[in-house]
Amino acid sequence: MIQLYIANKNYSSWSMRPWVMLRQAGIDFEEVYVRFDSFAPDSQFKAALQGVNPVGKVPVLVHDGLAVWDTLAIAEYVAELSPEKQLWPQDRLARARARSICAEMHSGFVGLRSACPMNIEAHLPEVGALALRDKPAVRADLQRIVSMWSNLLAEHGGPMLFRHFTIADAFFAPVIMRLKTYALPVPTQVATYMDRVCALPGVKAWIDEALAEQDFIDFEEPFRLHR
Repeated sequence: MIQLYIANKNYSSWSMRPWVMLRQAGIDFEEVYVRFDSFAPDSQFKAALQGVNPVGKVPVLVHDGLAVWDTLAIAEYVAELSPEKQLWPQDRLARARARSICAEMHSGFVGLRSACPMNIEAHLPEVGALALRDKPAVRADLQRIVSMWSNLLAEHGGPMLFRHFTIADAFFAPVIMRLKTYALPVPTQVATYMDRVCALPGVKAWIDEALAEQDFIDFEEPFRLHR
């Protein structure tokens, strides 16, 4: 049985990616929840991951005694473990492009991620408007995301980025959460894609459980004093 160590669903964008990938693909796994309390070396969060992941972060996938951390490594491992799920596009060129945009997500969009941390429960349109007004990196990231998604949807005909659900859609699901929380403007085609992703059973399950957490963590809330 696969175990997947994750943190709070409302805040942990990196945890969301492999969880959604596994759930949407119908791959059985056991969720191991580790609450964010602090990232200090003596925190309960770090203690819970001691002996599981040497870098002390989530997500971590454990299978047959092997720990795999980092979302890209987890995605590749699961794709190899369950090739029948076709988690990457079957076409070689499309597969290379899907891997490229996942790697871009993994290392990029720092402006958006810094200014608009994932917070599924919150509704912060004023914060989003200020970020767009004052932060060129946020504007550049949003423009790149809109261009990327628009081109892929036009090229492959939707409903997902590469026609059917792939790792790429799972990787950008937390971006969709950010765009919605901060009400960042996108064209109709992109907004429709975002709604389709949110309606996927795996994504909807994550959102529902995030909303049910009712857990307000101060250091994850730079814009609010309470719910």
